[in-house]
Amino acid sequence: MTSTAQQLPPKLEKILQKFQRITEPKQRYEYVLWFAKRLPSFPDEDKIPEYRVPGCVSQVHLTANIQDGCIFYQADSDAQIPKGLVGLLVEGLNGTKPEEVAQLSPDFIKRTGLDVSLTPSRSNGFYNIFKMMQQKAIALSP
Repeated sequence: MTSTAQQLPPKLEKILQKFQRITEPKQRYEYVLWFAKRLPSFPDEDKIPEYRVPGCVSQVHLTANIQDGCIFYQADSDAQIPKGLVGLLVEGLNGTKPEEVAQLSPDFIKRTGLDVSLTPSRSNGFYNIFKMMQQKAIALSP
């Protein structure tokens, strides 16, 4: 790791380190799908346009709230790969300070190795999910 690498939330760093140990693209997808299975259920009443991630081909919905000064996201998607991608981000970012999320660079996404195996629209969707998480963090920052 270079000295210019950004400090990531510990849970996100752990997820990225696991991705870096996976050499087979199929296993990366299986890991993404594992996050889809772990994503808690999302309330149907929150599946509204206001919570939909723009720029995603699939339907991805995302909400955020603050508890004890930390941000917690809830999300869902109608497709398994985007659901796994949002699940990865939810698991990696939940419980961090909103200002930490707001300051993150999306460069960490490259460390998953998914940018080379995802279709361009999914890769763009992954970035859009992260950007919406950042926007919510900024809106909820003290």
